[in-house]
Amino acid sequence: MLNTENSLILIVDLQEKLVNMLETDTISGKAAKLLKAAGILGIPCIISEQYPKGLGSTIKELKHETTDKTVFFEKTAFSAMQESGFKAVLKDFKRKNIIICGIEAHVCVYQTVADLIAEGYEVEIVQDITASRNEFEFQIGMEKMKQLGAKITSLEIVLFELIKTSKHPHFKEIQGLIK
Repeated sequence: MLNTENSLILIVDLQEKLVNMLETDTISGKAAKLLKAAGILGIPCIISEQYPKGLGSTIKELKHETTDKTVFFEKTAFSAMQESGFKAVLKDFKRKNIIICGIEAHVCVYQTVADLIAEGYEVEIVQDITASRNEFEFQIGMEKMKQLGAKITSLEIVLFELIKTSKHPHFKEIQGLIK
């Protein structure tokens, strides 16, 4: 079960050009809600950017929700874990549960998930905030990550799992994100 003390959110490559390549963008708004919830609940977040000079920067919807616990990390390796310095940034947070989402499910998300699991992290993929340019590749990527031991989840499940009860001091704020 996810908790606020041991979880970290990793948003992979939600950048201008990559989002624009999707047939329909169903993930940007939900990603912003996840990041807003992280801010409300004090959960650290890392946002990776794959070669931002060529693919653009992180989408505006996310930039508006960043806090002092948000770290941006540029990369050229498909797996963030293969990029110099990333493992150290991740270890500094001392979190074992990684809530991950992003683009593309079958490339950067998949390779990062594989490396996270190999390093002993518990990984939950937010399926409704993860995408690929085509549905076939998305489905294969999700299946491969599941075979590796990643858990598949959704934004709503993550949010309610993190707060545990309607008596949580931030229940109304979190509930408001999904209504």
